[in-house]
Amino acid sequence: MYKVVTGVIGNDIHVVANRLIDISLQARGFRVFNLGVNTSLREFIDAVVETKADVLLISSLNGEAEGWCRELKFVKDEYDLSNVVFVIGGNLCVGEAKVEDIVPKYNSYGFDLVFHQVDLNSGLDRLEMFLKEKE
Repeated sequence: MYKVVTGVIGNDIHVVANRLIDISLQARGFRVFNLGVNTSLREFIDAVVETKADVLLISSLNGEAEGWCRELKFVKDEYDLSNVVFVIGGNLCVGEAKVEDIVPKYNSYGFDLVFHQVDLNSGLDRLEMFLKEKE
């Protein structure tokens, strides 16, 4: 059973979407540590370290995740998190943007999987496939 820390980054308070992610992860057999909404990057990393999570799944619906996530690579360097899969999904920009621009940007911040405006179940299917390939 994979352990997942999840929640909503920054000043985003999309409670319903966060709860749907939690329920969907649990239904797939993940052990979920949900930090809720309005969570800082440092709180996410601290929870990953504390729980020894396999996955960090950050969500954002208000499009402001970039400002909160730019420092991920640097924060990751403070800990040995090489076995953790870093995932971000939701609406990852304010206004219009192309997926082919958004995904590499978030990959450069340190995310392994980036799901911009991807259906929740499709994203979780890809996460499970990624975890199986990593084993």
